[in-house]
Amino acid sequence: MKLLSVIVPCYNEEENVPYFYEEFIKNESFFKEKEIDWELLYVDDGSKDKTASEVKKLHEKDERVHLFSFSRNFGKEAAMYAGMEKSKGDYVVIMDVDLQDPPALLPEMFSYIEQGYDSVATRRVTRKGEPPIRSFFARMFYRMMKRISKTEMMDGARDYRLMTRQMVDAILEMKEYNRFTKGIFGWVGFNTKWIEFENVERVKGETKWNFWKLLLYSIEGITAFSTAPLSFAAVMGVLFCIFAFILIGFIIVRTLVFGDPVSGWPSLVCIISLISGVQLFCLGIVGQYLAKTYMEVKRRPIYLLKEEI
Repeated sequence: MKLLSVIVPCYNEEENVPYFYEEFIKNESFFKEKEIDWELLYVDDGSKDKTASEVKKLHEKDERVHLFSFSRNFGKEAAMYAGMEKSKGDYVVIMDVDLQDPPALLPEMFSYIEQGYDSVATRRVTRKGEPPIRSFFARMFYRMMKRISKTEMMDGARDYRLMTRQMVDAILEMKEYNRFTKGIFGWVGFNTKWIEFENVERVKGETKWNFWKLLLYSIEGITAFSTAPLSFAAVMGVLFCIFAFILIGFIIVRTLVFGDPVSGWPSLVCIISLISGVQLFCLGIVGQYLAKTYMEVKRRPIYLLKEEI
């Protein structure tokens, strides 16, 4: 029998843990028909509630349920990496515990794997239930990434993805500390089938992603898979150098012709402030890449386990 590893990152999701299990096992007849065994890997990302306790209760009922608990909160990216590293399946799927990734899609996803695809990815065609401002910036982010990055990133893409072992092993070869898995999926390549579904709201609880966290996550993606911001900083530097030379020439000519070198100081202050702001902005771009490099060269572990069942 083939083995399916189901990776379920969790952070303060004690209410959703049992609901996810109940919904997932509704596919039990499909798995038996296809002769697929499964293991359910709950990755507890340093939860402060009773998430780990709820998973342990499920493990007592079903030994196919496993728990990997972090020593602290390392983030969803680390949780997904840990799950892939601990998985043993011929196929691996990543799913959110809040049931925004419908387990009912699994039979359709397996049908494409049987057709020869290495990966079946999902994307939302609607963002119903999301704040309009968040949806707008999310669409702008993916539109921008298509222009500045060579890596495929689909608008509305979810982490919900079924993969073959070969693709998972390729992802595990990428051991970078600053991880942006949506970009990594596209970078490793492989033959991927995209399927669409309507947005599903959470069963219980509230999302852990606020606007600020999503903004930082988008910056992570830009710096991980594009050097366009560095090129932008370089181009801005050249343009302002040219502008400065033109301005110097203008001031010299004006002084010689009109003999009035004093007037115009308000505009000069505005120009100096503008150029200083651009310099600091470009320095900040360089600083972001330098910070990522700093974290990479430390070679710290991506996660630390406190408990494993």
